[in-house]
Amino acid sequence: MEDCIIVGAGPAGLTAAIYLARFHLSIRLFDSGNSRAALIPCTHNHAGYPEGISGRELLARMLEQAERYGAQRELARVTKVERADDGFLVRTDQREYRSRTVLLATGVINNRPKDIDDALHTEALAEGLLRYCPICDGYEVTDKRVAVIGTGRHGAAETLFLRGYTAHLTLISPEAEHSFEPKMEAELERADVTRVAGPCGGYAIEDGQLALDTAEGRLRFDSVYPALGSRVRSDLASEAGAMISDDDCVVVDSHQRTNVPGLFAAGDVVKGLDQISHAMGEGGVAATAIRNYLAELEPLRR
Repeated sequence: MEDCIIVGAGPAGLTAAIYLARFHLSIRLFDSGNSRAALIPCTHNHAGYPEGISGRELLARMLEQAERYGAQRELARVTKVERADDGFLVRTDQREYRSRTVLLATGVINNRPKDIDDALHTEALAEGLLRYCPICDGYEVTDKRVAVIGTGRHGAAETLFLRGYTAHLTLISPEAEHSFEPKMEAELERADVTRVAGPCGGYAIEDGQLALDTAEGRLRFDSVYPALGSRVRSDLASEAGAMISDDDCVVVDSHQRTNVPGLFAAGDVVKGLDQISHAMGEGGVAATAIRNYLAELEPLRR
């Protein structure tokens, strides 16, 4: 019986693991190996790293810190979380675990452009030719030639956000013709954003740029942002009885508590700003709330 099982080893889950281990609690951390933070080639937004740090290195440092204080990591994918008389049952493909509390830090998955193979996707990310977070790295595309793959309100909003960094913007529809509300169309016009119809595909790195085919021919860009939405990994929470919002996020209170006693959630799986610093803050809040919850069940004493 663990004091807490954490599902997800991204910034939220690892921060919580550090806190909980330092509370002298028994912690088991499940890592499926696909944290979105690991895709970041170099973040310059994280305070304390003026030269930047890669997502993988940051996660490795955080894991080392958590394990130093006794947190245990399991390289496994959790398939089910369910209530039990004395807490929770957490199942993987291999076995079953028991815990008094559970923290879900399962995050989200970005929707990738169609027909881009894994090897090219990885290389383009590493070279900054493909990017997913304008808040994180818009600064790095200052005055560069940039494309956004998307349409409608979401694609237009991301493009207009990037207009604060560069005037050389092209919005490419992922499938066919663009579809905008008149007000959004007018804003794009005022911002002098080029709109190109789709479909798009045929991705390749050519002469240090990311090239792709469109309805208006083959185009090349210094960076491309897919604005294709994401999938929130809230299935485990929903199956465990937690409330889920209309946009598929786990509903929590100010202490990261779900409506299920003993079940907590933090990070991108909860509605909010999808940023490393924000996820880490929620992880710290959740860990403290978990410690206090356990203390109410039974005094925590050395």
